[in-house]
Amino acid sequence: MAAYGRPSLRDLFDESPTPHIAHPPRTHHRDFYLATDGSFRGSGAVATDGGDGATRPAGGLGVVIETRDGERVARLSLPDDAPDNNVAEYRALHLGLDVLAARAPDDARVGVLIDHDDLAGNVNQAVLASRGADWGTHDVSVPGATTNHWRGIRARISGFGELRAARINSDVNPAHPLANAPDQYDHVNHESDRCVLPETPRSTGGTDDRYPPPSRADRHASD
Repeated sequence: MAAYGRPSLRDLFDESPTPHIAHPPRTHHRDFYLATDGSFRGSGAVATDGGDGATRPAGGLGVVIETRDGERVARLSLPDDAPDNNVAEYRALHLGLDVLAARAPDDARVGVLIDHDDLAGNVNQAVLASRGADWGTHDVSVPGATTNHWRGIRARISGFGELRAARINSDVNPAHPLANAPDQYDHVNHESDRCVLPETPRSTGGTDDRYPPPSRADRHASD
């Protein structure tokens, strides 16, 4: 089980929709799973750190990274002063992808979990565009203040072997509490750095990727 008693990121990813991109049969073969969240409490809101009495931005960025085996790679819970919630979501994803890129091989297959509809859709559209797809694409519209972060996100997307984003609910997103209470979860930032590689997957019994979705046709009832 992942932190806070929630299901593993792999389980959440496999059971969640991936906007604009259907789950392929090999969806279980992601190497790493990244959950991110950003929070914004209003321009006048501040939070104290509970120690020196100093004020901190009430908003925050949360990041959780696991391997497909459920091993934790990293957690982050950082205060942030984004101008609005949309920008906070983009900043959180940019941060998470940067951290993962520093710890994962270039050919890694990555599953991203986001509780923000537009961002999940934009990420998958960027994935399609990076493959040169010119069919079934949708316009990408990002908030103006996220321009530099969106550029960074797109650069990271193209730097991995594969990547796709799934849309999850905030109440099951393990990055959500980290983003919403960075003053309470500061201790996770001091966890030892880990560079955990997932175990080599065993054969799935001859899954043929030539066949299109539905993606879960080859799954057993107990999966």
